[in-house]
Amino acid sequence: MIDQVHTLTLNWEGPFAWPGFESVAGLPSLPQKPGVYLQTFEYQNGYLIYLAGITRRPVSARFKDHTRKYLNGEYNVLDIDAARRGVRKEVWHGWGYARAHREEFEARKPEILEAVRRQLAGFCIFVADVGTGPRILERIEAAVMNHLYRQPPPFCDIPDKGMYLAPRRPSEDPIRAENVCKAFLHGLPDCMEV
Repeated sequence: MIDQVHTLTLNWEGPFAWPGFESVAGLPSLPQKPGVYLQTFEYQNGYLIYLAGITRRPVSARFKDHTRKYLNGEYNVLDIDAARRGVRKEVWHGWGYARAHREEFEARKPEILEAVRRQLAGFCIFVADVGTGPRILERIEAAVMNHLYRQPPPFCDIPDKGMYLAPRRPSEDPIRAENVCKAFLHGLPDCMEV
C-alpha cells in the first residue's frame, strides 16, 4: 500500500514593507492575517531570503515585536548594501552577544540604530496564509530555513543561524509544500517536504 502525501500550496504574497516604512520602501502595508513570513532583500532581479518566521497573530502585530527587539539591540543588524550584493556583513550581533555587551550597544547606539532603520526600510516581506495551526507553521518555517542552510552561497550565508526550529517529527506524515510567488525568491524551491 502506498501512502498518499498531502499537498499544500504556499501562496507567497508580497512584497510588503516593514510597518512604518511603507512610504520609504514604496511598498504596501503588511496584511492583517497570520501565517508564515519571509524577510527578504532585493537581489539580482528577485529577493534573497534572510529568514522565515511564523505567527498566529496578524503579521503586522508580530512585526511590532520585531521592531522593538531591533531597536533594543536584541537582533542581528546587517549592512543592507552588502546584503543586496549577497554578502552577510553584520553591523551588530544581537542575541547572546547583545545581552553580554550592553555597554557596547549603548556606546554605538546611534550607528546601530541608523543601520536598523536602513535594514527595516530595505526589507521586502512575503506572507503565506496557512492558518494558525502551530505544527504546520513550525514545520514550514523549519523546512524553509533548513533548505536555505543547504544551499550554496550566498543563499546559505545571509540567513541567521541558530534559530530554534521544529521540523517534521518522525511520527508526523510528510506534507508536500508547493511554493507559488509572482516574484522570484532565490533559494526557495518549487516544492519541499514539510
